[in-house]
Amino acid sequence: MTKGVITLRILLFAATIFIVIHFIRIDFIEGTIPINAEIVEQDQCKEVKETFSIPITSIEGDTIESLFALYPDPELGFIDRLEKFYALNPHLKLQAIVSGDKILLPIPHLEQKKCIDTVS
Repeated sequence: MTKGVITLRILLFAATIFIVIHFIRIDFIEGTIPINAEIVEQDQCKEVKETFSIPITSIEGDTIESLFALYPDPELGFIDRLEKFYALNPHLKLQAIVSGDKILLPIPHLEQKKCIDTVS
């Protein structure tokens, strides 16, 4: 055999190996070959916390503290509970509580975790 034929065979062999490695790498990135079965299962399910609330009608002299005192929650701090309160009642960030106003009071100890399938 001549030197050119041997060089050509080595070049074709290297190109073939490169193409096979490239396709395997793309399969791992695109997901046609799962890297780890546990990771794939975790991606299919996401946990969502749902905060329950009670609709109440405010009266004269109500404050956020007095509303929280109606339904105390010893497990959750005041700041965390206040954050959930403002998430349910964004209009109260800019104004005071007015009597007769409908307010949603969060009940954090009734939170539940739900698993939603994201498989399309």
